[in-house]
Amino acid sequence: MPSSRLAIYNPSAAVGLQKNPFGKDVANMGLWRALARHGGFSRIDVLSNVPTDAARVRQALLDGHPSRTEILTSSILDQRRAAEAGALVRGKAELSDLAWLRRNSVGDGAYSLLGLVHTLGPPAIREYIAAAAFAPVHPWDALICTSPSIVQALEEMFDAVGKYAGERFGGTRRPRPHLPLVPLGVDLAAQRALADRPQVRKQVRARLGLGDDDILVLWVGRLSFFEKAYPQPMFRAVQEAARATGAKVVFQMAGWFPQEPRHRDLYRQAADAYAPDVEVQFVDGNDRTLLGEAWAAADIFISLVDNIQETFGITPLEAMASGVPVVVSDWDGYRYTVQHGVQGFLIPTLGPPKGGMGPTIATPHLMLLQSYQSYVGTLSLHTAVHVGKAAEAIAELIRSPDLRRRMGEAGRERVRTAFDWPVVAGLYRELVEELGRIRLAAAPPAPSMRMHPAKGDPFAEFAHFATHVLDPQMRVRMREGASPADLDRAAKVDLDSAFPAARAAPGECAALLALLGDGRPRTVAELLAGFPPGRWPRLELGLTWMAKLGIVDWLEGEAG
Repeated sequence: MPSSRLAIYNPSAAVGLQKNPFGKDVANMGLWRALARHGGFSRIDVLSNVPTDAARVRQALLDGHPSRTEILTSSILDQRRAAEAGALVRGKAELSDLAWLRRNSVGDGAYSLLGLVHTLGPPAIREYIAAAAFAPVHPWDALICTSPSIVQALEEMFDAVGKYAGERFGGTRRPRPHLPLVPLGVDLAAQRALADRPQVRKQVRARLGLGDDDILVLWVGRLSFFEKAYPQPMFRAVQEAARATGAKVVFQMAGWFPQEPRHRDLYRQAADAYAPDVEVQFVDGNDRTLLGEAWAAADIFISLVDNIQETFGITPLEAMASGVPVVVSDWDGYRYTVQHGVQGFLIPTLGPPKGGMGPTIATPHLMLLQSYQSYVGTLSLHTAVHVGKAAEAIAELIRSPDLRRRMGEAGRERVRTAFDWPVVAGLYRELVEELGRIRLAAAPPAPSMRMHPAKGDPFAEFAHFATHVLDPQMRVRMREGASPADLDRAAKVDLDSAFPAARAAPGECAALLALLGDGRPRTVAELLAGFPPGRWPRLELGLTWMAKLGIVDWLEGEAG
């Protein structure tokens, strides 16, 4: 059945991009905007961990863009909103805790969970993704994979997890979420508007001292050698291409350094060593004006990533949307978005052998003796990108303005048909509807456990710590000397009135105390009978709270 609503889980109150954004932040923001503007949903509920202003969220997502989608906000604990929507999507691949929250609040079949896989590099992320195999996750839930490489990696990981579980616990079931392939996207119209500014192109190139036949090579992305790409192969390839063609070449790297000025100095040292005849410039990628000028002025885009942190890659799509031919490594998501010889060139990569030094490199990080950055940086430094093929590709593009034009046009067509945000939003809409059909056709789950076995009800898990546990047949009374005035005093003592949301309201506590006003003991069941059943759990905490303050006694008939 067609879905008209959607819920988005955005844990923080912030909706938008901060300084030094990570790729996942850019991608999530683009996706949320695309779903609001192009998803065709009648209503989107943005659920958060903290109170969030709906008007501010609406402005961030629509920004004046015409849309009939109503945008509301609420707490992630308001699971009714997710159930009414039928699907909850989050920009992270962690489903386990949300699946348990769903089970405990509204039931497994109430809605579909969709998590987005941004990276598989960190072992901690792989671990929480794998936890979906042991959580109440079903075939109507999905971990969205942005490239075929991610689909393959997760299929292999879940196969291995299932095999281990079978060896460890017996049984043959191998549960896993749905693993659909849905790419990320870019705003083709916005990117085209940035790039197609002949006057800006002319001014920027004049400022750089570039004539019509000179070449500006551009990289856009985080300037992180340990989480994106070591720059040496790019420096060397650009240098060799410039020498082979005799062209004047400027290489701009637009982004931000994780550690200033140390990392800038490392990049400068490598540039001086490997590209001595090429002017290498570092542009502040946080400056949207400078970044837009770079897209307008560029002739060739290069991104020779070599890192397991990368899984898709937005910037090659931005380059294609800008009409700029690309030279990128033949690496995970890049080989999915770029067609070799059509929009640009895929440069061969070489990884170390399986079963060699991999476990030795990984173990110090797994034992928290080494940072994640050091771990992936070590892997990346020992993963090769073919410098010669990269130099040949750049040289071929330098020599042929016509080839640059044709590949640039092909890039825009590739984005228009497969990666423009309206296209991607439509794929999400289709996925939500597909998962809804699977969910509605499935037999309703009948779980014996509503709570996570290790993270459930603390009052049950630690019940044996206490001498007694409040139950319906326990008899309680007002302590001798206590009175309703004790509640008035408690309201004025900060330590007494802390955490009021967990228990009965002050008026309800006063009503309970009034029932005990004659000094006779009554069972908990008798006290609660006059209140709505939905309030009973909080009224029970109200009783234990008043017992804590010495107002209510539960040891009727016992000495002391």
